[in-house]
Amino acid sequence: MPEIALQGLWSQLLEDVATTATMNIISYGGKMDEIPESALPFPHRKGTLYKINYNIGWREEENNNPQRYINWIRKLYRYMAPFVSKSPREAYINYRDLDIERNNDDGKTSYKKASVWGRKYFKKNFDRLVYVKSKTDPENFFRHEQSIPPRFH
Repeated sequence: MPEIALQGLWSQLLEDVATTATMNIISYGGKMDEIPESALPFPHRKGTLYKINYNIGWREEENNNPQRYINWIRKLYRYMAPFVSKSPREAYINYRDLDIERNNDDGKTSYKKASVWGRKYFKKNFDRLVYVKSKTDPENFFRHEQSIPPRFH
């Protein structure tokens, strides 16, 4: 990340709405570089210097305008995108990015739709995880906004 990115980042983080925001930079490298992408579901290892986790929170009872916070974090993310990666929308599943699509409200999402986020989280491991999900949870009982669907959903 170049120094100019950090200069612009500080002005973003000092905005009034940012008082409830955090940006965590988690370093990678070392032993993680030795684990092949296909060894575990999480593929983002070799050549990755760090992951950034962006968060903003608010108490609904204290603020009736959550869109203000959502807009701010999206603006920060767009600002950072050119500085952080060739593929800035690839992510770690525990840092869910609901802007890259999500399951249908009834939890029945097609393989094609789930591939949108599934490949960003798991790369080539997505198909193997769909296979395992289809075998172990064919009714899709265990799900969340971006869970892996069974193949037949």
